[in-house]
Amino acid sequence: MCGILGYASFKEGASISESVLLRMRDVMTHRGPDGGGLWISDDKRCGLAHRRLSILDLTEAASQPMHSPCGRYHLTFNGEIYNHAEIRAELEALGHTAWVTSHSDTEVLLRAYMQWGKECVHRFRGMFGFAIWDSQERKLWLVRDRMGIKPVYYSVHNGRISFASEIKALLEDPQQHRAVNHEAFYHYLSFLTTPAPQTLFDGIRKLPCGCWLEVHSDGTIYEQRFWDVWDHVSPMTTLSEDQIAERILSELEIAVRYRKVSDVPVGVFLSGGIDSSTNSALFAKGEGGPVKTFSIGYKGEYESYKNELDYARMMGEYIKSAHFELELTQDDLIDFVSRMVWLQDEPIADPVCVPVYYVSKLARDNGVIVCQVGEGADELFCGYPSWYNAVKLAKLNRLPVPRFAKGLGCSLAESLGKTNSTKYAYLKRASLGQPIFWSGAEAFYEHQKPKLLSASLRRELAGLSSWDAVLKPMHDNFMQKAWDTSDLHWMTYTDLNLRLPELLLMRVDKMSMGVSLECRVPFLDHKFVELALSISASMKTGGGTPKHMLKKAVRGLIPDELVDRKKQGFGVPVYEWFFDRLGQHVRREMADFCDQADFFDKDEVFRFFDAGAGPQAWYLYNFALWWKQFIS
Repeated sequence: MCGILGYASFKEGASISESVLLRMRDVMTHRGPDGGGLWISDDKRCGLAHRRLSILDLTEAASQPMHSPCGRYHLTFNGEIYNHAEIRAELEALGHTAWVTSHSDTEVLLRAYMQWGKECVHRFRGMFGFAIWDSQERKLWLVRDRMGIKPVYYSVHNGRISFASEIKALLEDPQQHRAVNHEAFYHYLSFLTTPAPQTLFDGIRKLPCGCWLEVHSDGTIYEQRFWDVWDHVSPMTTLSEDQIAERILSELEIAVRYRKVSDVPVGVFLSGGIDSSTNSALFAKGEGGPVKTFSIGYKGEYESYKNELDYARMMGEYIKSAHFELELTQDDLIDFVSRMVWLQDEPIADPVCVPVYYVSKLARDNGVIVCQVGEGADELFCGYPSWYNAVKLAKLNRLPVPRFAKGLGCSLAESLGKTNSTKYAYLKRASLGQPIFWSGAEAFYEHQKPKLLSASLRRELAGLSSWDAVLKPMHDNFMQKAWDTSDLHWMTYTDLNLRLPELLLMRVDKMSMGVSLECRVPFLDHKFVELALSISASMKTGGGTPKHMLKKAVRGLIPDELVDRKKQGFGVPVYEWFFDRLGQHVRREMADFCDQADFFDKDEVFRFFDAGAGPQAWYLYNFALWWKQFIS
């Protein structure tokens, strides 16, 4: 895991100087404390830079940027290719010799491109963001992995394209424009994050998951999606539940085994839930000594979030791990928020950023450089109780009730002032012929956002719809490609394309890399995802409980008490802390922000505060802190 950076210019005199490139590179030192590299082409049409966190092949020979033996191709790469040994063997059989490294996945990636061109990406099993410069054709190829585990940001200005693993690196370029993208801000208010390809910075974009850019010397840029899950499923309509459960466990074992590949210590984040417990149990198989596991809790008792430390300890004892834990306080959150915003680059308005950072630091402080995490299982196997409720309501929405009747229901709710609920939002969407589910995390509903905006932004953004701009193209693709167009599979698909890559996986990437820790995500191995989407929605929900098929697959691998316990997400007691010092701090910051910046209607903001809406207050607060640090 590393930090990448570079530029390609379209005209003479549009290069970036070496001193600026070094400054851009080294603002990401936390991503790669083990070394830094820089290369600028003789004609100055391209420059590549790299910060290294050494994971595989720790020798200097594996340093980057890396160059092909012929001198034509140049690579900067962030991530891991887990099946690099298999690809290397295939390349050797095709005649590749004189390898510079003994087992570097970076060299495998570069030679795979030399052998197969852009088709090489289909052979990679891993997580990656990388750039390859072809000095003969003067073309840049920029790639983000299928699931979006690794970020890639870019900006086109002043006759060049520049790119990096983090936005803050791009901002070190004195010619980089700095302003808020108002349309992206509007969508942020829906999704707690900015959907790709936009960022909250005007003029800076991010590559969507499963996509690549090809940049030509004349400035022409082509974007292509190279992976969509529906192109790779094999519906398992003839297999029994038991047979499918065996397939699930078998494929998950393979995914975990691949993610053990490392030349540095690897551990596991362990919450005591079914996902992290399964990760821990599979990882512990075949290990010569105890696995290191890491857990976070909170000092005190809170109604909104119950500590899971007892469950984590139970699983740790079950696999005989070397278990480490830390209990956080309100002060830990308040002390961290400034650095949190700097690490985020753009708001990732999930307070879980806080415990993710601290559990990552706990792991790094105890000698671990790589950790496995459990993201993705809930989305693939209907693990959220709220999803079960959404599926039930979506079925009701399919009943032959005229849309005008649903509209009348909305009008009645509006006349009664009952519009600040999920049920109203779902009914409103149903009356417009839209799916009722938009995302696994929503900050403010479409009818709430205009009220929050300042008068000038309300005028500027009038008529903008997050459904039309963000979700409708995704839904059209889903309806055209999916073999099972059930409501549950729509929910999974939208989160695979929005909430996971731009919220959940970014909170993991930004917070863990903030302490120079690599995180790996077995449940989002692309082969495992393809398997999960080959299972019918009816089978996933057939047991009447969340994660029915995953529980069936792992029963016997972990204690039944953990399989059958009630679902609890990784959270933060924001609700209670909002009524304490955190709330006082947030109110001061938001009052100051509303007086300085023309984004919100101050009265509407404080109506949410007065109603005790802790999560919504956090979403606004995260944006205000970002603006203060990066814009003002």
